[in-house]
Amino acid sequence: MKATTVFTSLLLAIASVHADVTLNAIFADHMVLQRDIPAAVYGMAEPGENVTVAFAGQTQAATADKGGGWCVKLAAMKTCTNPAVMTVSGKNRLTLNDVVVGDVWICSGQSNMDFTPGAYHNALDPKPYDEKDFDVPLLRQFHLVNEPSMHPETDVKVHRGNGTSEESAAWLPCKPTTGQRFTAVGLYFGRKLQLETGVPIGLIKTAWNGTRIEPWISPAGLAAVPELPAVTGLPAEYKSDGGYPSTWHCLYNGKIHPLTRYGIKGAIWYQGESNGDEGETYYQKLRALIGGWRSAWGEGDFPFYLVQLAGRGLPTDNPAGGDGWAKIRMAQFKALGIPHTGMAVAMDLADVRDPGDIHPKNKRDVGERLALWALAKDYGQKDRVYSGPLYKEMKIEGDKIRIAFDSVGSGLTVATKHGFAPVVKDPQGKLKRFAIAGEDKKWAWATAVIDGTTVVISAPGVPKPVAVRYAYTMSGDDCNLYNNEDLPASPFRTDDWEK
Repeated sequence: MKATTVFTSLLLAIASVHADVTLNAIFADHMVLQRDIPAAVYGMAEPGENVTVAFAGQTQAATADKGGGWCVKLAAMKTCTNPAVMTVSGKNRLTLNDVVVGDVWICSGQSNMDFTPGAYHNALDPKPYDEKDFDVPLLRQFHLVNEPSMHPETDVKVHRGNGTSEESAAWLPCKPTTGQRFTAVGLYFGRKLQLETGVPIGLIKTAWNGTRIEPWISPAGLAAVPELPAVTGLPAEYKSDGGYPSTWHCLYNGKIHPLTRYGIKGAIWYQGESNGDEGETYYQKLRALIGGWRSAWGEGDFPFYLVQLAGRGLPTDNPAGGDGWAKIRMAQFKALGIPHTGMAVAMDLADVRDPGDIHPKNKRDVGERLALWALAKDYGQKDRVYSGPLYKEMKIEGDKIRIAFDSVGSGLTVATKHGFAPVVKDPQGKLKRFAIAGEDKKWAWATAVIDGTTVVISAPGVPKPVAVRYAYTMSGDDCNLYNNEDLPASPFRTDDWEK
């Protein structure tokens, strides 16, 4: 065959490919579109081609630009639980089935967000999750591949299963046959929202085990936080730390930026173990992460709910604490000062049979505690108790210190929890893991007594106390302050001493 003939055939093949209208991979059967805001639908076509999108009684059109990109904006839609068909027409016609309209949540972070219910089948817990929980067809998940980039990407790449066509769909409806592949935290978060509100819930799983927070931060987010040093001289290719991408922005570019045209309700975030030696700097990085994501989506201060790291290891004998993840939990607690954020406390969810495990088995309570914040803040359940006690203020009363809390619910109590078992209240029990110090900064274990909605702390060897710490340690094994709604208190400290 002559070279000119081969070249002509190649041009015709390329023209044929571009002539077909295609959709970004996030648009597929079973998808959830975000309600109450204009919904962008986008893809590629031949430059200048007219593309029409028809869905839910409306038809909108756009013309592909010089590069072949096109984007149609559907007018804002209300909740729709009845599966509908979307058609996309140009020189060819695409049909998407079982499309619903509800709320879409980003699920991101490291392994504790990435882990699925199926990951926990082992000798100790052959079946820790009940597959009956997975029969929630109006809960769907879209899972991105792990692909970092040093440049902002626009194409979404799907992580597909290797089983049946149902298990390999881009958007998976939650069923007993598919639920094992969901993010476990996201599944129980979305399940609670869907069953309590009736709103279809879409989860976009974009997490990577072992990753630090820096790769998830956008350049704009970093630039907006002057407390963090500027990052210059980024390499052409991302670098890895122990096999995990570590270069600033590379996971934002590859696994977050491609999603920013797709409408969302908010985000949930479970990360921090890989930054576990940090304190105040992690708070500043959370500011950069949250601000950068919100700026990229352009939907205002959408809700962002994070998980405070769970306990790990055995309790310390040192009343000063400060070991392990103590400081990073304070940074996560401080992040509640960022508008429209929330925090699920997980201090009590460590597996007592394996206290060193970085992955608490019980993701059900984590997801449902995150959902409480959303139900109260975003779904109109204003009277809902959505958090355990959160330190508010202290008052010195002679040789005692009185601690006041937000989120006391219907009252404070002593309680314990182990694994998946329910919280067990012990009203006559003694509070543990409270420490007190005077101006000499010498810490002592304290007696702590519930008094109404406050806790009064004292110690015989500290006649003039000035500071209190609670659960300021790596381990959460015997932290036992709860409210009557079975939600644990966050660890806290009243001082800002270096040690």
